[in-house]
Amino acid sequence: MVERDQEFLEFVVKGLVEHPEDVKVRRTVDEMGVLLMLDLNAEDMGKVIGRSGNTAKAIRTLLRVVGMKHNARVNLKINEPVGGLRSQENGADWDGSHAEGVSASPVMKSVDEAMEGIGL
Repeated sequence: MVERDQEFLEFVVKGLVEHPEDVKVRRTVDEMGVLLMLDLNAEDMGKVIGRSGNTAKAIRTLLRVVGMKHNARVNLKINEPVGGLRSQENGADWDGSHAEGVSASPVMKSVDEAMEGIGL
C-alpha cells in the first residue's frame, strides 16, 4: 500500500492539533492487517479523540476506506501520551480496558461537591 494510510493519518492529525511536530505514526503489518499507532502531545488528545470519541471514530472510518481501496484492513491505536490523564490514573500502559474494581457508571456529585472539587 506504499504507506498511503500512514501519510493520510499524519496529514489529517497534523491538521487538527496544536503541536504537529509531536505527531508520530508507527505502522506495523501482520496477518490481521495494518496497525497504525499514533503518538501525540498530551494537550492534543482531546482534539484527536473529540467529544464522545466522535473525531477518532471518524478518522478510523476514513482509514478503513483508504485500506479498502488497497485491499487491506487498517486499524488505529491512539497511544496515551506521557502526562496524559489516563497514564496518571492507571499507569502508562493503560490499554483502554476498565480497571479492576472501578465501576463503569460515573459517580454523581452535587453541584456544590463538583465546584469544591475544582477549587471554586
